[in-house]
Amino acid sequence: MLSFYNITNVDSGSIFASRNKSHTFAHHFKINLTMNRVVFLIIIISCFAIQIVHGQKNIYTTTGGEWIFSWANVTQGGFNANAITRFSPVVNIQSQVHIDMSEKFGFFTGLNLRNVGFIWDDPTTPSTRHKARVYTLGLPIGFKVGNMSGLHLFAGYELELPFNYKEKLFVNEDKKDKESYWFSNRVPGLYHSVLAGVQMPKGMQVKFKYYLTNFFNKGFAANDGNGNIVYPYQTLDANVFYISLSFQILKGAKFYYTK
Repeated sequence: MLSFYNITNVDSGSIFASRNKSHTFAHHFKINLTMNRVVFLIIIISCFAIQIVHGQKNIYTTTGGEWIFSWANVTQGGFNANAITRFSPVVNIQSQVHIDMSEKFGFFTGLNLRNVGFIWDDPTTPSTRHKARVYTLGLPIGFKVGNMSGLHLFAGYELELPFNYKEKLFVNEDKKDKESYWFSNRVPGLYHSVLAGVQMPKGMQVKFKYYLTNFFNKGFAANDGNGNIVYPYQTLDANVFYISLSFQILKGAKFYYTK
């Protein structure tokens, strides 16, 4: 199987003349479908916000960090790949808006900056390990149940925009290659994910998150250096999931926990 590192660097905005019309149509159809989903989500959030303004109880913001332990369900070339734990303590920033409708129920949204990715051993090439990660901006929306001033559960959905992608190749534990791209076509334009967790006293939070979207863009095309168009991620399926520890440092402009 062709390693996705052994290709000419052709990335964001590239259009290959060899693509036929059916591929072009499918590409634009997927973009339009994604944009429709985004517009629909914005409308839902707007309606949701209007309802909250009329019946608001307690609105406040929190800001903190997130330590992420991530893995992935990976198959490459039809073979299951071994995923290694990836720890990413930086840079992960959670800025959230909370709307507590009562002492027992509330909603949240916000804007998150996240470093998420995974590590896997190539099942088709011995002693070869890959590392891939993206930086994303995320828009979560969810609900909370329990004691809004203490222990409670939460769950929701998050839409994430990847804006920086990096991949590394290791052979026999030696780094052989590293590539980084801004707004790369190697990954989807948007990620969809679901999340659930528990908020504990003193600002500590434990969360589980699963990405519904494949980490890579399987339709990404590149030149192999010999004038041939190849699809390096076509047989690579990876759905990332992670467990994180979060610490809410600020509540509004004050420290979250002051006692």
